[in-house]
Amino acid sequence: MIDLITTSQLADPDAAYNMLVDAHRDLDDTQSADLNARLVLLLANHVGELGVLEQAIALAKKEL
Repeated sequence: MIDLITTSQLADPDAAYNMLVDAHRDLDDTQSADLNARLVLLLANHVGELGVLEQAIALAKKEL
């Protein structure tokens, strides 16, 4: 099984953060939630490993 990578893999983390914030600009709460859901599904598909997705879900829920 592949382990979830939690260290930054982004060449420019600030640019990635700004891109995510900008994507939500001018969206209402429902549109923002829909964007997040679509983004999660697209990225989960890109990862393609159920074990990694399971680890990510567990870590995200732990932080709530």
